Amino acid sequence: MAQKLYVGNLAYTTTDDTLQTLFSEAGTVVSASVIMDKMTGRSKGFGFVEMGSDEEAQKAISMFDGKEVDGRTLRVNEARPLEDRPRRPRFQGGFGGGRDRQF
Repeated sequence: MAQKLYVGNLAYTTTDDTLQTLFSEAGTVVSASVIMDKMTGRSKGFGFVEMGSDEEAQKAISMFDGKEVDGRTLRVNEARPLEDRPRRPRFQGGFGGGRDRQF
């Protein structure tokens, strides 16, 4: 079964292809993606790699966690499932006054 890994502290120049090439040293890479900022299009400095098996994922963790790549020390561990976050209320505008306010 494929195992998804979190890869943190990536250089901002790291691409999906670079990440895939690097992690292929540990085994079969099913997918590799660097997370990009929607507004700037720039890397957020972390990504996810999906390895072909649990054994390959453990090998990748032992090979790359703490390894220096492009001047940055990588953090590699098993990815946690996405948690539901509470929605924040949308900005309603104005200067603090509400419509139901009595003067």
